[in-house]
Amino acid sequence: MLLVDDIVLFPMKSVFWIFDEIYHAAEEALESEADAVTAQLQELYRMLESGSITDTEFDAREAELLDRLEAMQE
Repeated sequence: MLLVDDIVLFPMKSVFWIFDEIYHAAEEALESEADAVTAQLQELYRMLESGSITDTEFDAREAELLDRLEAMQE
């Protein structure tokens, strides 16, 4: 009976496995994008501390990056 159950349920299990893989791939993509934005924020702070950019430029770029991070978290 177990073999018959496996054969009958195989298509459904396959579909669930595919959706699970898609979900994990999307989750990884969001994490890597968030890591990239965080790295950009760190570089932006370094640029401000070194005097490479002005406070106005910093504020504009920081707001943009923080908005991107917030959108990813939603």
